[in-house]
Amino acid sequence: MFSFISSANPWLVGVGLNAILLSLVWFAPKKLLTPAGVFHAWLLGVLIWGTIGWQGYVVVMFYFLVGSGVTRIGLAQKEAEGIAEKRSGARGPENVWGSALTAALCAIGFGLINTGLILPNSQSLIPNPQSLLLLGYVASFSTKLSDTCASEVGKAYGKRTFLITTLQPVARGTEGAVSLEGTLAGVVASIAIAILGWGVSLVSPMGILWCVLAAFVATNLESVIGATLQAKYTWLTNEVVNIVNTLIGAIAAMLFAFIWASVI
Repeated sequence: MFSFISSANPWLVGVGLNAILLSLVWFAPKKLLTPAGVFHAWLLGVLIWGTIGWQGYVVVMFYFLVGSGVTRIGLAQKEAEGIAEKRSGARGPENVWGSALTAALCAIGFGLINTGLILPNSQSLIPNPQSLLLLGYVASFSTKLSDTCASEVGKAYGKRTFLITTLQPVARGTEGAVSLEGTLAGVVASIAIAILGWGVSLVSPMGILWCVLAAFVATNLESVIGATLQAKYTWLTNEVVNIVNTLIGAIAAMLFAFIWASVI
């Protein structure tokens, strides 16, 4: 069965597999996606399977399941305090692409190079752009899962919450707030998905380190953005901040890897 899937047209497999899995999500008693979110998740899933294959799909599914699960931690308490995610955590199109636009761009770039539609310059300073794009792909989800876990665990269990820019105590759920509990949860989450990326051969062992470091940097920068800029600009929604966050994580991981390769 697996050999048949591996040899079949990946785009057709992606269409069929996503239709089956998202049908199950549609009829599940706990709504993980809105109706529009189901369609956009289907598009994302087809894109990932068609460009990167089952390895990339495993990573995005891990992010989606763990991210959806952690959003429901202490949900009743967070709803009572007015700091829960809207729709009880059900993802809409804005959430799908806010979390995965950076990963989708990495996947498209990888697919274009891998199929020969774009030929890397032989004189380029980057000898293997495909590996960097795969690293960026995993790092973007490592960053987003880190951010999600840090935020949701911090809102549910954070005992002392501080504004990242001033270290002044603030209420849980405040934009730009951080807590020890949330920070540790975020680091663990970034490690878990980075190890998964290595386990399915998308990144090297050193790539695990780059993903975790990039996720830590990006997640804290996202908190700074939330504390300083988000309230000033109406267009800087949570979804836009998520795109910036994952973009920083992906670029940071690729820069770490490129600098390391240049040094050694």
